[in-house]
Amino acid sequence: MTDAPKDVTELDVPELVRGLATDAKSAARVLRTVSSERKNAVLRRAAESLRGVLGDGVLEANGQDLEHAKTLDLTDALMDRLTLDRARLNAVAQGVEDIAALPDPVGEVAEARTLDNGLRIERVRAPLGVIGIIYESRPNVTADAAALCIKSGNAVLLRGGREAFESNSAIAEIFREALRAEGLPAGAVTFLPTTDRRATEVMIRLDDLVDLIIPRGGEGLIRFVAEHASVPVIRHYKGVCHVYVHADADLPMALEIADNAKTHRPGVCNAMETLLVDAAVADVFLPQLAARFEGRVELRGDDAARARVSSMKPATDADWDAEYLD
Repeated sequence: MTDAPKDVTELDVPELVRGLATDAKSAARVLRTVSSERKNAVLRRAAESLRGVLGDGVLEANGQDLEHAKTLDLTDALMDRLTLDRARLNAVAQGVEDIAALPDPVGEVAEARTLDNGLRIERVRAPLGVIGIIYESRPNVTADAAALCIKSGNAVLLRGGREAFESNSAIAEIFREALRAEGLPAGAVTFLPTTDRRATEVMIRLDDLVDLIIPRGGEGLIRFVAEHASVPVIRHYKGVCHVYVHADADLPMALEIADNAKTHRPGVCNAMETLLVDAAVADVFLPQLAARFEGRVELRGDDAARARVSSMKPATDADWDAEYLD
């Protein structure tokens, strides 16, 4: 685990972030030429560490975050996002191994054509350079982002939420150790070691060092980044996921899917917020769904849905694009 400070002085914030971004830029030049075998070795080593003693350190760090989070008045959904246990950490490790098993995108020919004069033109996938990823209270994103960037030959600057500072620091350090062990620059995975909000403002304006910003979080965060960044941004605004029940669906399976999609972990961004049901099966499916969700999930619907389930509340226009979480 890193002992890097959580807070730096006003003068140190720009200097700190620029220095780390400079190191990441240097690391990106190395990583873009590294073989698939070496990149995969880093990922497998990191996954092994997550499952081992260093993973125990991550869980200890997560315990510190959870204790601190109790003072922040977080919702149950956000506390669930923050929480790691051995099963979840093993799943994170499995995800890293799954990324290692994917084909290497670097050098892949995405498109090719030969002109009439015989000249062959190819569009070949190549690393972008340094990717800055800004996210909130889910520490597993640290591992996901680090693994995906290493696999694609990119260095990454990680800016996690203050709620998960200790967890994120510990996970990032595992990837840095794995890089060092394989003879690669640790700067390829850099977690910004400060909770100062100004670090985000600095990072998103380093257009001479950072090649892309990806914000993952609430709509407010994403709008702030999109409006203030001078670095190109890939953005989305809502995590409103839909499940559609087709007329030919296996209805018992659809019921299980809808239940899992909404109630398994309602606080995560891929939880179901809206259910669309084909009118051909609505008479059968909607009463079954209401019985399944009774006392657990509040249902709101349009007139057609409420005609099948009288206990359902009327939906307003705002309900159709709301991210409810729990």
